[in-house]
Amino acid sequence: MKIISTLFLMLLSLYAQKTLNVLTRNAPTTFYYAADGTKAGFEHDLIMEFAKDNGYKVHFIIKNSIKELIESLENREGDIAAAGLTSTQGRRKKFLITPGYYNVQEQIVCGHNKEPQDVADLKKYSIEIITKSSYVESMQTLKQKYPYLKWRENEGYTTEHIFNEIDKKKVDCTVSDSNIIAINRRYFPHLHVAFAVSEKRQLSWMLPRKSDSFKLHAQISKWIMKFKKSRKFTRIKDRYFAHTAFFDYVDISIYHKRIKKVLPKYIDSFKRAGKKYDIDWRLLAAQAYQESHWNPKAKSPTGVRGMMMLTLATAKELGVTNRLNYRHSIEGGAKYMKNLMRRTSDGVKNRSDRYKFALAAYNIGMGHVFDAIRLANKIGKNPYNWTNMKKILPLLADRKYYKELRYGYARGSEPVKYVRRINNYFDILRQYYKN
Repeated sequence: MKIISTLFLMLLSLYAQKTLNVLTRNAPTTFYYAADGTKAGFEHDLIMEFAKDNGYKVHFIIKNSIKELIESLENREGDIAAAGLTSTQGRRKKFLITPGYYNVQEQIVCGHNKEPQDVADLKKYSIEIITKSSYVESMQTLKQKYPYLKWRENEGYTTEHIFNEIDKKKVDCTVSDSNIIAINRRYFPHLHVAFAVSEKRQLSWMLPRKSDSFKLHAQISKWIMKFKKSRKFTRIKDRYFAHTAFFDYVDISIYHKRIKKVLPKYIDSFKRAGKKYDIDWRLLAAQAYQESHWNPKAKSPTGVRGMMMLTLATAKELGVTNRLNYRHSIEGGAKYMKNLMRRTSDGVKNRSDRYKFALAAYNIGMGHVFDAIRLANKIGKNPYNWTNMKKILPLLADRKYYKELRYGYARGSEPVKYVRRINNYFDILRQYYKN
């Protein structure tokens, strides 16, 4: 009887949960569906953490543009807007604005050798920006000093759409937040930042000005101030933005070309191996690109060879008789990665992190990864998430630490770079192949 009462109370509690209607956009920096069909995105993850901590259910309302989203918030169609929005003077007059949680800066971004030096130079170029965006306010402010400044506004476009127009040479330049540019330069490698047109601002959530919003606004504001100091916030932030700080135009430009011209020859082999060993084939392809640039005859002075750059000893252990046969190499590399994922500590619960730990072991050896875990425990850091591990691994090159480790010295910064680059290649590949 007691068990039935407990279950009843639990069900009643779930039923009583208030639903938070969240206005957002479908974009790489806000909300999207991941490869496995789950919801993801920086704003999505933050909202879900707030909801979990405060007992809300969440209903996302997807809008196609900033204009639609702002108008929906004005019409009070949602409780909150979480869509990569910055606090501007105009928005502060209309909405309740939460404390900020991530710094961005509005920048002029152009493509294909369009290189304005300053605002006055913009008169030479065609500029397109999003209607109802903070960029419009910034440009209007600049126009007071530079009255000849002109631009075209698009109601239905997203920033990513305008980037595509720039890539096709239909538009010269646009204005965008720095975080959006950083992510999209991987997909549009011709984009380059000319200069900033605003001071640094913070992304914020916005609520309609209605009587029942003030209590929610106070609750969110208190939560944000606490949460943005937490390790969980750091992990979410790193998941979406840590790798964007590193950009190699030449490398990424070549990668885009090889995706179109080279990858199709090997794609079936990646898909077969991925299915067999339950690994996203695009991750395997990204790893192979980092290893060999999809060159099945690749070799290094250290003796590793083939598409997945297997050592002779590892190849024998995996049953690979010909490392230069790309089918054998891909199969062997996938099998090896599966083995490394199995050997990764049970403490690493997150699947994405498990793959990163396994990648680090592929690059530096599982012994050194275990050393890093032991070292993290010793200095009081949680060793079971990649956010911490990428800070611990470089310490393996510090004599203060490695002299007491079982496997000794290692160039621990190398696997961190290795994982970062593969993650970057993987993100780009997902834009070409959705599954």
